[in-house]
Parts: sequence; C-alpha cells; structure tokens
Amino acid sequence: MTTKTMTQIGLFTALLCIVAPMSIPIPVSPVPLSLASLVICFSAYLLGWKKGVICCLLYFLIGLAGIPVFSGFSAGFSKLSGATGGYLIGYFFLAFFTGYFAEKFPNTMVLQLLGMIVGTVFLQCFGTLWLSVITNTTFLQAAASAVVPFLPGDICKIVLVILCAPVIKKNVIKAQLYS
Repeated sequence: MTTKTMTQIGLFTALLCIVAPMSIPIPVSPVPLSLASLVICFSAYLLGWKKGVICCLLYFLIGLAGIPVFSGFSAGFSKLSGATGGYLIGYFFLAFFTGYFAEKFPNTMVLQLLGMIVGTVFLQCFGTLWLSVITNTTFLQAAASAVVPFLPGDICKIVLVILCAPVIKKNVIKAQLYS
C-alpha cells in the first residue's frame, strides 16, 4: 500500500469520523439522521470499493475501540448491539456496491446510480432487520419508523453524489492527486 493510498483512506476515514457523530435525533424513529452514508458514498465512489470498505472498517474499529465516532458521539460495542447496529454493518455494503459500480462502469451514470441504490437498499435492509430484532417488532413496523422517514434524504444524498463525485474525481485526477 502506497503512502498516497494510505493518505486517501485516512482522509476519508477522518471525514467520516467527523461527520457521523453529528446526527440529529428525529421524534418518529429510534434512528437518527446522519450524513455518514453521504461520506461513505463519496469515499467509495472516489476511491473504489476496496478503499471505501477499508474506510468503513477503520471507522467501525475506531468506534468499537471507544472513540465517540458513532451517531450522537457514542462508541463501543453497545452501539453495535443497539438499535442502529445493523446500519453500522450496512455501511460496508453501501461502500462495496457504490465503489464497485463506480469502478466497473466509470462512464455509465445510470449503472453508478444503480450501485448507490443497491447499496442503500442493503444498508436499509440490514438496519431495519436488526432494529426489528432489537425492538421486537415486525420488519414492516421497523421500516415504517426507520426507512420511510429517511427516503427523501437518501434520495438527495444519492443525487448529490451522482452529480458531484464524477466532477470531483475528474478534477482530482487532473491535478494528479489520485491514481
């Protein structure tokens, strides 16, 4: 692994660790509103699926080590076993699908968009399934409180990434900051 690669991964992991704790609790859901998925989509799109997944892994390990980088400035194993633990696992799928589709289809925006949508569906499914187990509710009940309120925000995040990330990547490559 080159110094440039380690720097890229470190910068996006740091950005995720800064943005993710700044979440907003919403009254209709045990899941707070967070921009973590936005940073994960950008990192995976710009760095590729392998580096994007590594960013998620480092973020995950930092949080499990007790540094308050999870939503609401929380940390530790209790967060993983709590209501939002499934979303933390789902971040890996979001990074994988976003990065994989961005790498394999660099000139096809529709397929890149599909990758982000598939990743978001996996994120929401894992999170909702885990939430339903933790709260002893049905999957549909959990989805009503933890997916439906977030759909407009998820759509906005995906649109933002699909419009901005290609431009950013092009300029970063042009400046020879990316390989």
